[in-house]
This record gives sequence, C-alpha cells and structure tokens, in this order.
Amino acid sequence: MRIRSVAPADCCCQKVAAFENDRTQSMRVALILGLSLVASVAAAQDSPRPAPRPNIAVQTLKDVTKTLSADDFEGREPGTPAEDKTAAYIVERFKAAGLKPGNHGKWFQDVPLVEIASRDVSPMTFIGGKTPVALDYRKDMVIATYRVTPSIAVKDSDVVFIGYGINAPERGWNDYAGVDVKGKTVVILVNDPDWQTPGKEGLFEGRAMTYYGRWTYKFEEAARQGAAAAIIVHDTEPAAYGWGVVQSSWTGPQHELDEKGDHLDQSQAIGWMQLDKAKELFASAGQDFGALAEAAKTRGFKAVPLGVKASVSFANTIRRQASKNVIGILPGTTAPDDYVLYTAHWDHLGHCDAVNGDDICNGALDNASGVAGLVALAEAQAKAGPAKRSIVFMSVTAEESGLLGSRYYAENPVYPLAHTVGGVNMDVLSVAGPAKDFVITGAGKSELEDLVAPLVGAEGRVIKPEPHPERGGYFRSDHFSFAKLGVPMLDGGSGQDLVKGGEAAGEAAAKDYNERRYHKPQDEYDSDWDWSGAVLDLTLYYQLGRQLAQGGWPNWYPTAEFRAIRDKSRAEAK
Repeated sequence: MRIRSVAPADCCCQKVAAFENDRTQSMRVALILGLSLVASVAAAQDSPRPAPRPNIAVQTLKDVTKTLSADDFEGREPGTPAEDKTAAYIVERFKAAGLKPGNHGKWFQDVPLVEIASRDVSPMTFIGGKTPVALDYRKDMVIATYRVTPSIAVKDSDVVFIGYGINAPERGWNDYAGVDVKGKTVVILVNDPDWQTPGKEGLFEGRAMTYYGRWTYKFEEAARQGAAAAIIVHDTEPAAYGWGVVQSSWTGPQHELDEKGDHLDQSQAIGWMQLDKAKELFASAGQDFGALAEAAKTRGFKAVPLGVKASVSFANTIRRQASKNVIGILPGTTAPDDYVLYTAHWDHLGHCDAVNGDDICNGALDNASGVAGLVALAEAQAKAGPAKRSIVFMSVTAEESGLLGSRYYAENPVYPLAHTVGGVNMDVLSVAGPAKDFVITGAGKSELEDLVAPLVGAEGRVIKPEPHPERGGYFRSDHFSFAKLGVPMLDGGSGQDLVKGGEAAGEAAAKDYNERRYHKPQDEYDSDWDWSGAVLDLTLYYQLGRQLAQGGWPNWYPTAEFRAIRDKSRAEAK
C-alpha cells in the first residue's frame, strides 16, 4: 500500500507562534499561510471530501440476486433466450433507479460474439512411449479451440514439455528458447515459476501471480510460437480451483469475439489435462514429471521433447450472434463529458455438467450479486442527484468466456477512455457478514488506493494484503480489460477476518464457496445470507464513485505497468 501522509492540522500554528515577535518573519509566515490556503482550496476542489454515507437498499440486493439466479434464467448464458430476459430485467431496474439509456439513447452496446460448441470429441491419445496413453474427454481432459472452423484434427503431433510456457524478455526468461514448436503440442505448467515463494520477492513477484501465470497468456504465447496444440496441466493449488471448475467451464459452448480472420492465427486445440494423467504421460515417455516440474522453476530451463506424438479431433458447431452490454448513465452537470464507471458482468455458464440432477449453473454470487450491487448503487447515486461528472453503470457480457464484453467496450468505448476518470468493478459480493478488513486485488498499482484508504478507516476497518495472491485475481475479472488500456479501476472487497468468527470463519466460508459452489450448480440464492458486509463494501464504492464524479484525476503509480498508456491518453485528450 502507498498511503500519502498528512501533516497534523496544528503544525503551522506552532510555527506561527514561534515567530510572533518578529514582524518580518510574521509577514513571511502570513504569506506562506495564505499561499497554503490557496493550495489547500485548490486541492480540495480537485479531490473532494468523501460523500455522505448512502442508504444501500438490502431489499434491492436480495431481489435482483434472487431473480437473476432463478432457474427460469437458465444460468444467463450469452446468446440464449436467457440473455434477452436478463438484459430486459437489468434495463427495467436501471429505469426504475432513475438512469438514462447509456449508449447515445440506447440501453445496449452490441458485442459481436461467435459461439463454438465442440462435439464428437475423440480421446486425446499419445503414442510412441513405453505404453499408449489415452485421455477421455471431461474425465481426464477438456479441449476446445479459438479457431472458427467446422472441425479440428491434430494428428501425430510431436509433444514438448515447455515448462511454464513463458517468454518474458524483460525478465530474462524464455521457455521457448532453442526449440521450434511449430506444429507441435506443448504441455504447460499453470501459474508462475515462483508461485510457492513467500511474499512478493522473486523474478515473477513471488507468491503473487503475474499475467504470465494466467492460462489465457499461456495459450496466447503458444499460438505466437506456432504450436498446434497447447495443454495446461491442472494442479488445484496453483490453478486456484479444482478440476470440477475446469470441467464445467470448458465443456459447454465457448465464446470469442467475432473478429476478422476467424482467429486462425491461434493454436488448433487448447485445453487442460488432469495432473495424474500428466504424470502417466511423462512416465510413459521415460521422464519424471516431478523432477522436470521442479527444473522448470529455474532460469535457463530448456524445453524437453517427450518423444511421443499426440492426436485429438472434434467437430464444431458455429453460431454468430451479437450479445449485449447493458449501459445506463446518470448525466453530469458541469463536466458531463468526463465519466466515472461502475461495472459488473451479468453472464454465467448456463447449462453445465449436472450435479445430483441439477444442470443449471445459476451464478447467484457469480455474478447476480454484482449486478444487484450495480442496481443498488444506481439507486443511491440517482437519489443523491447528478454529480459534476457523468456516472456510467455497465453490466457486461461474456466475462466467463474471457472478459469479452468488457474487452470489447474498452477497445470500442461509448465514452472515450481518456475521459474516463476511473471506477469500480464488482464480481461476487460478500454474504458472509461484516469483515474487519478490506482487501484490494492487485494492491500497489493505482492512486485509487489512496482515496479508498480513509474510507476504509472511517468504517473502523483495515486494509490487508490478498490472502491468496497466487490465484491471480487481478487478471480474472473485468477491471483488467480497462486497466490494460489505462483506466484505473478498483477491484476490492471484504476480507476474511469476519466480525463473527475471525479469520478462521472467513477462510472456511471462502473454502466452502471455492470448492463447493464456484462455477457449479450449487451457486444458488440463499435467503439466509448476511448482506451487511456487502452493504459496507457498497458504501465504499458509492463514496469513491461520488468523489471521483466531483473532481480529481487518479493515475497509476509511477511503477505500475499501466502508467505509460494512461499518461499518453490523458496528454492526447488535453
């Protein structure tokens, strides 16, 4: 955390008293005080005081979450009839809250998507080792493609273990050095090489995941290297979720932005394999998986051809359609062409692999609760009346498919990003009761943290580090789409030190959600949830948004990777 210090209010008075008998010095002090007063007024105008505490409607949180996660919304999958029902309901709530259509008189921004549904998936087979190895679809592996093509066939592709699959010249690291993987199948470890290192010390920031650790990056880099197929080895701790999450997320229709070229520059096949199957494959190839995985943590690791060949095939059903970002706005008064942004994704997984006969992934917490928070904030901001700047409320599509809705908006903004001051993203509200702490995802990046710190303190809470930075939360929700293009967005919420039960209770609640409910049919609405912690968080989001809407231009810290693009966009805007 970087929190600016403030001198005590009586500091200048003590200095003035010391010079009371010196007329010349007194005049100088008066001049200094006068200039300080002018500077203080200017600073206050640029960074307004925190807004009064709002009345966050708990009933709104309950009603919206319960409605959007009901079975008749069928898990809110983009491109299905459930999308139209979801979008219409959000518009209804935005209108009732007092918002105006946010896309130049329209409530929607069309997001061109292409849906690719795999079928007739063959087992993935490996031959040429001591014994053949076969991976069954869903049970042992999942497979898909970004390519918009009727069929995929990878046949007798040489297999290479590529370590963590990272090419980071600025860190002196290249797992692809000295090996040509064009047309080959690469097997990749999840997360960063130093994910087990305590603290943030290390070439890849230690325990905290960098973008190089995200599965999205690994597939992107494999494609740049020309790999025919890229398979990540699933391991629960460094992946941050169990196999069930991978299975439910990767076995239904997959979505990608519908762009020129049909993504034919991507690998033919991308997917995951179970850890035990990876060990079996390496043993068949005469290799020790554990030893190679350990070696891959060191700089200078050389990729290892396994001497086996991989094959897999499947057909694709392709459907192109426009999904929708839902946008409402509370127009500003004196600076309506500057914007503050609140975001929460409305989509979830739709129908997924059944658990005890239930095949609807309702997504109550993920992220019907976030949309509920968006509506509650719209109600509170509209009740307070317009601010100087415009406040935009956007519920985006296809977050679960790789942040596609927010990415499309960021690359095709309705309101210029150079005039977007900053904002807050909400993805899963707290329903475990009030917490003594507040956790900022990816802390240490932007000046929004300086604005949030006193708001947290005013609630009698403290800011604590992420309990599991190795999970890469900063790269897993829609704020990242805006951050990459320079807009500071806060992603934070209640920590795990609960008022009732402390850290043990908070950790147990988080574990229960991650293991039993996340991306599963069990993520359903519960009337017994305690919304008081969510109300505390939403109060912070309201006050921060109101403060930004009244003045100030927060930036990234000088060392943040997004600072340069923000500085450039702001300079061009001026």
